[in-house]
Amino acid sequence: MATQIWEIDSSHSGVHFNVRHLVVAKVRGQFTRWSGRVRVEDGDLAHASVEVVIDASSIDTGVTDRDTHLRSADFLDVEKFPEITFKGKTVDKTGEVLSVAGELTIHGVTREAVLEVEYSGQAQDPWGNQRIGFSARTALDRKDFGLTWNQALEAGGVLVGDRIAIEIEVEAVKQSAEKAA
Repeated sequence: MATQIWEIDSSHSGVHFNVRHLVVAKVRGQFTRWSGRVRVEDGDLAHASVEVVIDASSIDTGVTDRDTHLRSADFLDVEKFPEITFKGKTVDKTGEVLSVAGELTIHGVTREAVLEVEYSGQAQDPWGNQRIGFSARTALDRKDFGLTWNQALEAGGVLVGDRIAIEIEVEAVKQSAEKAA
C-alpha cells in the first residue's frame, strides 16, 4: 500500500490552549491560522508522521490588548519568530490511543513534545472526499521555550502560570495521488 497524505482542514479543526491567570482562573485562547499534513505509510497509523505550521500572530484570546501583548517581545515575539511548528516523527500505538513524539518549536526554541492522540475515525463527506479525525492533548512549560515574562502579585503567586495545556482537534482530507506528489 502506498503513502497516504491527509491535508488538515483548518476550517474544521482547531488549536486551543489555556493557562492560569492570577493563580485562580484560566484564560483560554486559540490560533486561527495554521496548516499541516499527516503522512500515513501503508495505511498504518503506527507509521504516521505529521507536520504543522501555526501563524504565531493569529493568537486569539478574545481580548485585543492581551493578544497584542502576547504577540510582543514579552511573549511570542511574532516579528522575530512568526511561526510555531510541530514535526511529529514517531508514533507509539496502544489500542486506539497514539502517542506522537516530535519536535515543537516556539519562540525559536525546539524541544521534544509528545501528543496524546485519540483517533476519531474516517468518513466520506457529501462531495466524495475521505476525511479522518483526531483529538490531541499535551501540556508544556512555557519557560522551556524562553517565554519567561511574568509579574509577581502582591498577595503571592504570579500573573501568568507556567503550564500551558493544549488541545487540538483535527479533521484532514485524503489527497489524491496527484495532489500528494
